[in-house]
Amino acid sequence: MGVKKKGLLKEVINQRYSYLFISPAIILFFVFVFIPVIASFFLSFTRYNVLNPPAWVGLDNYRQIFLNDPRFWKALRNTGVYVLGVVPLGIWLSLLLAVAIDQKIRFKNFYKTMFFMPVVTSVIAISVIWKWLFAGGKYGLVNYILIKLGLSPIDWVMSPTWTLPAIMIMSIWAGLGYNMILLLTGLQTIPNTFYEAAEVDGAGSWHKFWHVTLPLLRPTLLFVTIMSMINSFQVFEQVYIMTSGTGKGVGGVLDCALSLVAYLYERGFQRFEMGYASAIAYILFGIIFLVTLINLRLIRPRFEY
Repeated sequence: MGVKKKGLLKEVINQRYSYLFISPAIILFFVFVFIPVIASFFLSFTRYNVLNPPAWVGLDNYRQIFLNDPRFWKALRNTGVYVLGVVPLGIWLSLLLAVAIDQKIRFKNFYKTMFFMPVVTSVIAISVIWKWLFAGGKYGLVNYILIKLGLSPIDWVMSPTWTLPAIMIMSIWAGLGYNMILLLTGLQTIPNTFYEAAEVDGAGSWHKFWHVTLPLLRPTLLFVTIMSMINSFQVFEQVYIMTSGTGKGVGGVLDCALSLVAYLYERGFQRFEMGYASAIAYILFGIIFLVTLINLRLIRPRFEY
């Protein structure tokens, strides 16, 4: 009996040590994540400009956003177009790259490294480089190629039509490596026995991809889709850098590239309307939460573990 008590006491002491080791992370999370989240939720029901104490206004911020703020709806539309353009195309291109690299080819590690390089590069640096590539007239590399092909140059970052597509092209390129590595990892967990059985049944490459690879890759595709959509809804740095210097504000000419986070930044950190910005943040949270639930419902694995 005494041995059992000593063992129990030792287990309790070990648990206390474990709590001691994880306490710094818990404290940091509580101070820098949990408290700000709760505080911003409270601020979303107030009028607060940082200099004066918050004044309670109830649902006025939300009512103003939905009923009397056309720029919010413009930002929401731009964000929706961005998500619908970047996420599906980015995932399919990443999947094609992952399938190609998963074949028996030479220099696999080299290709993985090259495609993953943008992921470990600063988004700011990438945006600055692509802004140079998309420079107007004959100065940008993209326009130089268009001119050589006999096409007219495009003023990418000053055009209401082309600014958002330019940002989407850059974002798809920058996200290929991350999604490719995740999908490649998922492909490598699929046993070869499934493909061998499909070959015995006379299945070709397309049938194996459609009936073997995609169903077994569904959990990875679900994760990649959800993470891509969350990141796309929160797009900000690309918009800020690509449209800065145009003299037309954060969203570019006629707010053609204004995203929800960029609009939140403008209202909160340029106009100091912290209550209004907090309300936008929680609306964005609700949209992301709803879209995530829909993805879980539509793409989740249809088999039991």
